[in-house]
Amino acid sequence: MSNDFILALPKAELHLHLEGTVDPPTLSELSRRHPTPLPTTNNRYRNVEDSGRVFTEEEARALYEYKHFTGFLWAFKAVTERLRTADDYELVTYRMMQKLHAQNVLHAEVYISAGVVQWRGQEFAPLFEGAERGRQRGERDFGMSLYWIFDAVRHFGVDEARRVVEEAMRLKDNNVVGIGIGGDERRASPEQFREVYEHAAAHGLRLTVHAGETAGPESIWAALRELKADRIGHGLRAIDDPDLVRYLADKQIPVEVCITSNVMTGCCTALEQHPIRKLFDAGVLVTLNTDDPDMFRTTLLKEYQVAQEVFGFTDPELRQLARNSFRASFLPKEKKRALLARL
Repeated sequence: MSNDFILALPKAELHLHLEGTVDPPTLSELSRRHPTPLPTTNNRYRNVEDSGRVFTEEEARALYEYKHFTGFLWAFKAVTERLRTADDYELVTYRMMQKLHAQNVLHAEVYISAGVVQWRGQEFAPLFEGAERGRQRGERDFGMSLYWIFDAVRHFGVDEARRVVEEAMRLKDNNVVGIGIGGDERRASPEQFREVYEHAAAHGLRLTVHAGETAGPESIWAALRELKADRIGHGLRAIDDPDLVRYLADKQIPVEVCITSNVMTGCCTALEQHPIRKLFDAGVLVTLNTDDPDMFRTTLLKEYQVAQEVFGFTDPELRQLARNSFRASFLPKEKKRALLARL
């Protein structure tokens, strides 16, 4: 075991949802701040909101126990309902960066669920101001950098995704580097969002797509061919198509691998069956990430340890994973070179 080595490695994390970094104590704190149901102008959302009750820490931990992907989505929703003010977003952003700094993460590219906020009828920009305050404090206090990726929800539909892109374009000067689309890929194929992604790319936004998590390799192919994705989120099911694996390797398209997440959502039936080793050995540009670390009770350090202890990654291979994380980032070339030199 090389825990000291893993901690010493300079690292970036590229697949990390802000809302998924809310730990049980913080969720309990937020629920005490907001003990009433969430006010919203969206009637569809009002029909499915919860009671707004206060969570104890134990209840918050119990909320993070799930056996399938749908259960995870409901837990994620419960967290987003308690992020209601700019101060809430500042709090969770700063605490996230504090935890990343403790793991020697020098750069992070963080998904923030603009699509959820807009769909429930709230204005996103005022809340994002709080996240930006948290980012600026974190960068000053911890010396790390952070980019935002505005995340849409595919099963909310194309129009909602377009609104997220428009918001990302308006706020682009506030460290907003790209867009993503998450949610349940079984309910909305990538092809539907072609024009939305073309519009984003035309305005200088980088493109990520959650694909091959709950759907098969055809979802990844569509993300690459139809949406022109710069990076693939998860990409778990690429292993089912040897041609796709070769394509990812030949083109060096980064794949944001999240081992523990895939197991805990049931997308991978057993830890030992995760394809990270096969993808890495095939030459795919694999990066290691946590997805929603506090909702999955993991850290980036633990993910590196799992790679070593379960899948036999050597210290030089772990260093390669860390190197990949900087190579696959959306940082400018000169910043990448400076960070890679530290490896």
